[in-house]
Amino acid sequence: MSADEEAYREALDRARAHSLEWLASMPSRAVRPRATADGIAATLPAELRDGPAEAAEVVDELARYAEPGLMAMPSGRFFGWVIGGTLPAALAADWLVSAWDQNAAMRYATPAVAALEEQAGQWLLELLGLPAASGVGFTTGGTMANFTGLAAGRRHVLERVGWHVDSAGLTGGPRVRVIAGAERHASVDIALRYLGLGLPTAVAADEQGRIRPEALAAELEAGAAGGSPGPAIVVLQAGNLHSGAFDPMEECIRVAHAHGAWVHVDGAFGLWAAASPRYREALAGIELADSWATDAHKTLNVPYDCGVAVVANAETLRASFTAETSYLVLEGHGVSDPFERVPEFSRRARGVPVWAALRSLGRSGVVELVERLTDTARALAERLGRLPGVEILNEVVFTQLCLSFGSDKRTRAVTQALIDDGEVWMSGSRWRDRAVLRISVSNWSTDAGDIAASIAAVERAMAAVPD
Repeated sequence: MSADEEAYREALDRARAHSLEWLASMPSRAVRPRATADGIAATLPAELRDGPAEAAEVVDELARYAEPGLMAMPSGRFFGWVIGGTLPAALAADWLVSAWDQNAAMRYATPAVAALEEQAGQWLLELLGLPAASGVGFTTGGTMANFTGLAAGRRHVLERVGWHVDSAGLTGGPRVRVIAGAERHASVDIALRYLGLGLPTAVAADEQGRIRPEALAAELEAGAAGGSPGPAIVVLQAGNLHSGAFDPMEECIRVAHAHGAWVHVDGAFGLWAAASPRYREALAGIELADSWATDAHKTLNVPYDCGVAVVANAETLRASFTAETSYLVLEGHGVSDPFERVPEFSRRARGVPVWAALRSLGRSGVVELVERLTDTARALAERLGRLPGVEILNEVVFTQLCLSFGSDKRTRAVTQALIDDGEVWMSGSRWRDRAVLRISVSNWSTDAGDIAASIAAVERAMAAVPD
């Protein structure tokens, strides 16, 4: 079976038409899906057909079956989780990535996408003020970006005490102590489990979820006083899940480094604050850490999936993921290949949409995007805070907002009424031992109309729930 240009053309034309129809529906459609997963499954063909079908026909079927079960995550009224929309240039670049069908593993085999990703990485380092010689890898998301940085840290701290984890594994080796704030994100724990390091020691956080430097220092000192300081990793957070707050970077990093610890920063959405002159001070000293993780599909608004892992010592990153096989054609000469910076051998060129997003925005556009998202969160906080019975629970320092409607019971009921209404999507959560409605402002397209519609939806939900 040879490639049929017309078959591609017809299928892609149909995909383009359905895509544009989907995007055009964002201003008016409800955010929540109209059907459940079981409901969608009941409409799908039960049996695999005996023979082939036209590609364009399959695309039409796919769009028809899926449409009722799609969440309007690209909508400016989606605030449920930290999920951005997709910038036009990034979406179009992602289509090209699929059409090019390059395995972005080796510079020699796929030089175009390797060069684009490497430049995107350098632009990111410059924008975020991170060390220019750092290694940058594009992962599936924030969890694997954390995994990547922590894997480099694990290798480094064990090597410093003479244990070579690559050859010896973890069994029988020194225990790696991992210390993190009490309000760390679950993706940190997941990454540590994957790495065989277990749950971290949790140290106290303040009322906004920021790790307390004195608690971190006390934990590190206790380890040293116990006679077994051993290898250690400290995990800090740039952007608390509920408050958006940033850990005090410089103080914590200096304390950690004084005890020989590797410092990793989980900055899934908040690391982007470093690009803004307005918010950079809140992250002062972040460039002193050893590794960082973020998600480009969050604040930067590129398509799924696109995590970014950064390690200050590029050679440590390469050594953590490199492999030698007879069939790989490598450039050599000390140049790191893309597969040596991420866990996967085979992957799509997910850094190319990042290049397109940064190229289309420019430096000023990235700053404007970051600051506009935060301004929107503050506008929502100011207007929602005026409503009787609404309590804003956090200092709105970045893109996150948590509020209560009184009792936990009423807060949960209003949240459910808001979801049932469907005009917007905001998620329930629990923070500081209280039920909360959590609002994450991440979409580049959220405008004044979306804010007004969101306020009205919250008012309707409150009216639907008796005091």
